[in-house]
Amino acid sequence: MRSPPAGSGSDHMNIHEYQAKALLHEFGVPISRGVAVLKASDSDAAARQLPGPVWVVKSQIHAGGRGKGKFKEASAGDKGGVRIAKSVEEVNEFAKQMLGATLVTVQTGPAGKQVNRLYIEDGSDIDKEFYLSILVDRETSRVSFVVSTEGGVNIEDVAHNTPEKIVTFSVDPATGIMGHHGRTVAKALNLSGDLAKQAEKLTAQLYAAFVAKDMSMLEINPLVVTKQGELRVLDAKVSFDDNALFRHPEIAVSLRDLTEEDAKEIEASKYDLNYVTLDGNIGCMVNGAGLAMATMDIIKLYGMAPANFLDVGGSASKEKVAAAFKIITADPNVKGILVNIFGGIMKCDVIAEGVTAAVREVGLSVPLVVRLEGTNVELGKKIIRESGLNVVPADNLDDAAQKIVKAVKGG
Repeated sequence: MRSPPAGSGSDHMNIHEYQAKALLHEFGVPISRGVAVLKASDSDAAARQLPGPVWVVKSQIHAGGRGKGKFKEASAGDKGGVRIAKSVEEVNEFAKQMLGATLVTVQTGPAGKQVNRLYIEDGSDIDKEFYLSILVDRETSRVSFVVSTEGGVNIEDVAHNTPEKIVTFSVDPATGIMGHHGRTVAKALNLSGDLAKQAEKLTAQLYAAFVAKDMSMLEINPLVVTKQGELRVLDAKVSFDDNALFRHPEIAVSLRDLTEEDAKEIEASKYDLNYVTLDGNIGCMVNGAGLAMATMDIIKLYGMAPANFLDVGGSASKEKVAAAFKIITADPNVKGILVNIFGGIMKCDVIAEGVTAAVREVGLSVPLVVRLEGTNVELGKKIIRESGLNVVPADNLDDAAQKIVKAVKGG
């Protein structure tokens, strides 16, 4: 199950590896040359733009573990989502196999993700592989670095098995990045001489990019030393803080790939609804993130799982509530719906009008339990009672959860 975002507003926006590298390169970060490809027929020209004699053909999906991933289609071959090609012909062959096929990795879940883009990159002579990431540490409210000599593998495994191989430090926003931060990175990676200087320079460049673009995470795995003695970013994963995207229209408009995002989450964002798809069967519509979490927990307590996290906020209109309801019912996994509203600023009659309007428009093919409490609660209950719709009322959250679970299980 994916964790719902903390607090109000959505969480972050991801971009593809090739987009992340182009963005980092603007700050001077050393990357390999590469060309993005959307059609297999373009792979020949893309490969010929690069010197060779080795090319790397990489699936571009918003998920990690691509190299160890497996394609669902037999025609896509079994060499994973990242492949080494020794000729232009091989590049073309891989492109035909991979584009349009569904790649399953540890991060996509069993459904996998369709590969709609490839990145054809110049091959690198790798001597060593490292791990480096930058993220916002919520505990210290600072930007933190995580560095390890163990690159090219899951950092979670390193943290679990050999935590002493991970070095972390945070940057004081009052001073910003300083020379000693770069020296800490170089020391953590056992680099000396010219490579240590390269590490110091790279540390400053990455921090500058992170802050300037309001990133929430920047992960480089692996960061490599080539046999030619150059430090190079071989893979890059970048997420941006959604709440800061208004400052970066160049990112929000040109780099967003809606084919990688959940259609229901995109629709919810149009109405400023805080919505996350989960893997259960009971749709939830709640006001307030805390109450939404409690609602999800109690559904689990009674033996089922929530199909979504949905916080309609404290001051939703009838139209917003109707839109939220339609998004829930559009999910084929939803076998029952629980509306749990504690009206403060949000009035119970507005919720009732929104729900009944949506049910009349889209119909109701699954059980619906509604629990209302707070401002105008009697009026809200009256609207639902007199609607003539098949809605089960509930007195409290415990009662509501038991009723929806029982209805879905057919009890």
